[in-house]
Amino acid sequence: MKPPASAIEALLDGTHADPFSLLGMHPAPKGSFARAILPGAEQVEAFALDGQFLGQLEQVDPRGLFEGALPGKPQAVRYRCSAGGYDWLVTDPYSFGPVLGPVDDLLIAQGTHFRLFDKLGAHLIRHEGASGVHFAVWAPNARLVSLVGDFNDWDSRRHPMRNRKDIGVWEIFIPDIADYRAYKYHIVGADGVVRPLKADPFAFASELRPKTASMTVQPGKLDWGDAAHRAHWASIDPRRAPISIYEVHAGSWQRDRFNWFLSWDDLADQLIPYVVDMGFTHIEFLPVSEHPYDPSWGYQTTGLFAPSARFGEPAGFARFVDGAHRAGIGVLIDWVPAHFPTDEHGLVRFDGTALYEHEDPRLGFHPDWNTLIYNFGRREVSSFLVNNALFWAEQYHVDGLRVDAVASMLYRDYSREPGDWIPNPEGGRENWEAVEFLRATNRAVYGTHPGFMTIAEESTAWPGVTLPAHEGGLGFGFKWNMGFMHDTLKYMSRDPVHRRFHHDDITFGLMYAFSENFVLPLSHDEVVHGKGSLLGKMSGDDWQQFANLRAYYAMMWGYPGKKLLFMGQEFAQRREWSEERALDWGLRDAPAHEGIRNLVRDLNRIYRDRPALHARDCEGEGFAWLIVDDAENSVFAWLRKAPGAAPIAVIANMTPALRSHYRVPLPHDGPWREVLNSDAQVYGGGGHGNLGQVNAIHGGADVTLPPLATIMLEYAG
Repeated sequence: MKPPASAIEALLDGTHADPFSLLGMHPAPKGSFARAILPGAEQVEAFALDGQFLGQLEQVDPRGLFEGALPGKPQAVRYRCSAGGYDWLVTDPYSFGPVLGPVDDLLIAQGTHFRLFDKLGAHLIRHEGASGVHFAVWAPNARLVSLVGDFNDWDSRRHPMRNRKDIGVWEIFIPDIADYRAYKYHIVGADGVVRPLKADPFAFASELRPKTASMTVQPGKLDWGDAAHRAHWASIDPRRAPISIYEVHAGSWQRDRFNWFLSWDDLADQLIPYVVDMGFTHIEFLPVSEHPYDPSWGYQTTGLFAPSARFGEPAGFARFVDGAHRAGIGVLIDWVPAHFPTDEHGLVRFDGTALYEHEDPRLGFHPDWNTLIYNFGRREVSSFLVNNALFWAEQYHVDGLRVDAVASMLYRDYSREPGDWIPNPEGGRENWEAVEFLRATNRAVYGTHPGFMTIAEESTAWPGVTLPAHEGGLGFGFKWNMGFMHDTLKYMSRDPVHRRFHHDDITFGLMYAFSENFVLPLSHDEVVHGKGSLLGKMSGDDWQQFANLRAYYAMMWGYPGKKLLFMGQEFAQRREWSEERALDWGLRDAPAHEGIRNLVRDLNRIYRDRPALHARDCEGEGFAWLIVDDAENSVFAWLRKAPGAAPIAVIANMTPALRSHYRVPLPHDGPWREVLNSDAQVYGGGGHGNLGQVNAIHGGADVTLPPLATIMLEYAG
């Protein structure tokens, strides 16, 4: 039956709602009937994919519409087009069947598909005898979705997609294209309004900013060599393992001689050996996903599944992770499911409606960052984000996610004035949809990837952040201890003469140190936006600032909790960090700066090698106060311990006074070795100490406490 003229017009105009019903091959009384749009062709011959000649098609419209009867059953077909003495081949995408199946439909509809990244997005596959790329995108409220790219002259009339109406997914298989082809989606909303061209939410790569098209690539890599690393972390309890994290902004750790970003391969050559030498156990990258604006540091991402093009091909990131693992270093990445930017090529009103975000700005707009908040209560949105977490574990073997801005997700009134937010159905401020999303994410990653860890940046007193989800907690492995960072830095900024009045800045945190599984963060947030560097936060003149910083680091590495230090602070970067330039590596030529670096390296090794300092980081049995109330002298002393390990006393003197014969209670009589002294000359200190050892008798020892210094004594009896 010949379609009506209006249908043909819509087909040629690229506005037909179901192009697959008219294009391609369809059953006919004596075989099949083929119809194709082949712009520029004058003559068209049809062939099966194996090269068998099937027949000719006739031009029925000068705009490139060809039709004809062909023998046999419908099949994938390739056309040889001729015009003006030139020939070219076109494999007809409309002659292929769908790639997604009924099981995909069911799981996608339920929001329980845990491998969406294998189904949505752009996938290089072989389908019905042809190689090409399968594209699929969720846009349930769109009237029409067309694929545009450098393979069809960005012409929305060429490749309208098949609508799987039950789940709102549009798909098409484009044969004869491969990787590194640019594409976007042309979307017509239900109201008939054409949206700005949209990047693929599941794109595995993007163009280098300021361009914004998605790119066809194979994510990850095939030849991994990190099985031993992954098996190790899957076999242990990370709460009882040494974890010392080096936080890195990949774009400014180092730059090349043209002040351009290092590639992942160059970073692997330079960063991995440096981290190994420094004794850190993990590298944590600020977000590596694609983002349009450099000063956002990646926290306003438009491509959650795409490693940023700033650092080369996506496989380069996979090679970096593999190289780090082979060297014994874990790789964590910052993950941002809390919000997304309003760039028009991104998720905002993706299909003409508030699809990923909320319609009501009291729920869906973030006033702090001028961004949009995901609609966590929508199962497809939650599934999109859960699958992204699984994707990084599966395709890039990352060891964990540090989840950004969790507090902003948990509370509906976060950074909002009365009247600017909507209470939950019980009238409260808790965002229960976000809570359930976080639990679902943690259940998914911990349930499918042994050894994986999640870390919450959560700044409030929300209970049970690191309690398992099945016990009513959020299910994170660890939580950043923001209180430790805030209180201790405030203490260290005070003149030592005043510290005796603020003794509880140090002692208070140890009242809740085991309420969660904590990471102690000295992060990028403390060295930007006018906050200066950690060195600049210390009180006193230059000598005192260095001494204070050394004492502070040594105290922190002796404090219960995993460790995190932002890049540059290991050698006492003086300038505030900027994403626009590399770190001031030249400072290492100065002995005071290199001394700080030597200290951090030794602290990492002592922490890693001595179970007393790490094996009970998250359990109260690993800590005991020795001196808690000497505010007058600003001295703190505690014991770190673990079953079967020699205990270590951590003693900090936070004044410039040298204290000789200072009595420290110790639980065992006999020799205690001085295994670390932040005042050692190799670190830039004055060299005051205990000549390597003290001897405890009658439950204590007379100890020399160097000025503005922390020492560690290990029982050697």
